[in-house]
Amino acid sequence: MLSYQHGYHAGCLADVHKHGALAALCVRLCEKPKPLSYLESHAGRGLYDLSSPEAEKTGEAKAGILRLIAEGAVPADQPLARAIRQTEATFGQGFYPGSPLVAASLLRSQDVLHLMELHPQEHAALRRALKGRNAHIHRRDGYEGLLAIAPPTPRRGLVLIDPSYEVKTEYLQVAETVIALNARWPQATVMIWYPVLQAGLHAPMISRLASAGLPDMTRREVRFHLAPGAAGMRGSGLVIVNTPWGVEPALQSAERMLAPALAP
Repeated sequence: MLSYQHGYHAGCLADVHKHGALAALCVRLCEKPKPLSYLESHAGRGLYDLSSPEAEKTGEAKAGILRLIAEGAVPADQPLARAIRQTEATFGQGFYPGSPLVAASLLRSQDVLHLMELHPQEHAALRRALKGRNAHIHRRDGYEGLLAIAPPTPRRGLVLIDPSYEVKTEYLQVAETVIALNARWPQATVMIWYPVLQAGLHAPMISRLASAGLPDMTRREVRFHLAPGAAGMRGSGLVIVNTPWGVEPALQSAERMLAPALAP
């Protein structure tokens, strides 16, 4: 959806969950010397100023990554912390990496990025943020782009799909895209992010994925501590297809960063 602007939500708790897992996957896949391709369906602008009016308006970064860092919940040796340090060293204090920059910070010079973003202003900002990186920035529909590019070169790969889900039908669109993508590119590890809402809108997507017989599928959810009667996301969910062997401890370690904000 072209109306969605992630700048209002950058650095929120769901971002920390998603980016912590993404960073863990990048590091794990880079343990093997062969190059890999990183694809993303809804890349956004890639870089966010957590002191911007958008971030200040919602306060989600203050309740998310800024709170966790202030409370010492983000260890310096966490891959996500490394990506944040690299981002601040390049762009300045208070800038936070979106998923394209998290990946670009942790991947190697031989790895290739293909990033899809349809919104014209976000696409232009993404090009600026990734300037000088081994990245192809595509202004196109993310679902169409993934299937058109797959399988890329190199064949080893990691894909992130994290739309805004502003349209309810998008949940099943994600599922069908992942099933088709796996058929075309079975070597790829695919990570889906989804919001956990009171209405449980993600349930049909999970059922469709589970019925498709996808390989090595892992599902991880965290639930946030919310004040009684609070609206919004109840938690954050991930589905990983072709989960790399041995990555489970790193995923658990990334989730421990969220401990101060999780429901009992």
